[in-house]
Amino acid sequence: MLMTNERRPAIRTMRGWAIDVLQNAGAIRECEEHGWMQDRADPHARERAFENARLEPPAGVSPDAAAAEIRDVLNSIGDTCPECSHRRRA
Repeated sequence: MLMTNERRPAIRTMRGWAIDVLQNAGAIRECEEHGWMQDRADPHARERAFENARLEPPAGVSPDAAAAEIRDVLNSIGDTCPECSHRRRA
């Protein structure tokens, strides 16, 4: 008998979903050396991320709540990697 395992969703939290939307829109990127998220400060990419969030929110989440999560994640991410910045000062 053939059995299949049910796959878990790749993104399990709203924050993870928002990071994925922001990365796909090109609004944030990951420091290649340390893995920290960095804001690219691209207003067009940000707007794409907000539009995508409103048009395709996760199941059971309102468009306004999805946009608010995008905003929260953007507010928590700086434009430089803390580890790269720290190393330059030393």
